[in-house]
Amino acid sequence: MTIHFVVHDEGDSVGVVVVEGLKAGTSLNGWIMDQDRMMAFDAKSDIPIGHKLAIRPIAKGDTIMKYGVDIGRAVADIGAGEHLHVHNVKTKRW
Repeated sequence: MTIHFVVHDEGDSVGVVVVEGLKAGTSLNGWIMDQDRMMAFDAKSDIPIGHKLAIRPIAKGDTIMKYGVDIGRAVADIGAGEHLHVHNVKTKRW
């Protein structure tokens, strides 16, 4: 089984894509490292390797968690399987 993304902890809101050329519509397999379990859903966006994807629906204004750390807030609603980047996530620092 191919692992398409990894998640540090089930409390995270995002995973990190670990394969090249991930296209919208792909059935994804993700590994939640801390719990050593798998999760699956479909990609809703093309997502480059090393970029984040939502592993659950995220509402505008929600805190984004990655590796158990607050990395910013959603500036738009983000569905599970969608790409997270500068277009829909901003830092809380300024």
